[in-house]
Amino acid sequence: MALNIVLVEPEIPQNAGNIVRTCACTGSKLHMVKPLGFEVSDKYLKRAGLDYWHFVEIRFYDSIEELMAEHYKGDNFYFFSTKAKLIHSDAKYKDGDFLVFGKETKGLPETLLEKHYDECVRLPMNDETRSLNLSNSVCVGVYEALRQMNYPNLKTQGEIPKR
Repeated sequence: MALNIVLVEPEIPQNAGNIVRTCACTGSKLHMVKPLGFEVSDKYLKRAGLDYWHFVEIRFYDSIEELMAEHYKGDNFYFFSTKAKLIHSDAKYKDGDFLVFGKETKGLPETLLEKHYDECVRLPMNDETRSLNLSNSVCVGVYEALRQMNYPNLKTQGEIPKR
């Protein structure tokens, strides 16, 4: 299996492209909830994702409710929010979990956060700033989950080429 990354109404194509690349490098699946703030054919989206598109399984949904009706089991979703009490590294991730991220300007809907507050996690940051960039937040969340699972199916050691 793999991690599942969910972008709810992403707005910036470059962020989505960077997230495609993170998914490709980690074997994660990408789920995008409409409306999207860009066309999937957007040149910025394609350029940021480089030539990694064919490595990523991407699914589209018309609403967060549609995605959750299909995949939510009660213990397999983590909603990333600056309003959460639980730090992302204190959550216990497992294979197949869904890491859910909101749009760049507003985050996830308040009603969703209220309903699933105990499943919300946050990335620590200082009080003077609003939030990290979306693609950076996804990368931090994905790699923490993978670290806890001992990086399944990923190359963990490199080697310096001999000259």
